[in-house]
Amino acid sequence: MTLSGHQVTWARSVADAAERLVGGNPDLLLLDLRLPDGSGLDLLRAMRNRGDRRPVIILTARDQISDRIAGLNAGADDYLVKPFDLAELAARTRAVARRSFGEQAVVCDNGAVSLDFAGRVAQRHGAAVALTAREWALLELLARRPGTVVPREHIEETIGPMAVDSSGNALEVYVSRIRRKLGHAVIETLRGVGYRLRP
Repeated sequence: MTLSGHQVTWARSVADAAERLVGGNPDLLLLDLRLPDGSGLDLLRAMRNRGDRRPVIILTARDQISDRIAGLNAGADDYLVKPFDLAELAARTRAVARRSFGEQAVVCDNGAVSLDFAGRVAQRHGAAVALTAREWALLELLARRPGTVVPREHIEETIGPMAVDSSGNALEVYVSRIRRKLGHAVIETLRGVGYRLRP
């Protein structure tokens, strides 16, 4: 599922979320405190205790100051009380991601391409380029691991299904689309291994 340009994966319990954190690689968590099998705070504390610094925004109906303090002390990056406006949630998500990822745009292809992930603005030779939500997701995944080859299996598991035809080459199709828009040199292919963003 894609919402506001983000690829979204749902977990409906503490156990399910813990499994997804190990098996997948979400960049940011929206965490409810009241889950069927326990408290979201327990999951957050476990994350922080093992050194997992991924940003977390708590979403809860608990509006007491003591609850907010407990959430922030447990390691949350932000705290939003229900009911809330989805536009505010989207804005807070961008702000937390910006602080986590850094506000500097990523520059590729010897300065020809600029990618501002916080503002979702891409430019090539100074001209704006329109990218789809899935293209942004792929580029951001590669940009978070500068100079590192990201295995195709990890890309497919993280971003989710990318079926565009029956050829089974959906990832290659998206890479090709990005190259058409931003230039062939932006993404480097290592045959049989994966892809990396070329500075």
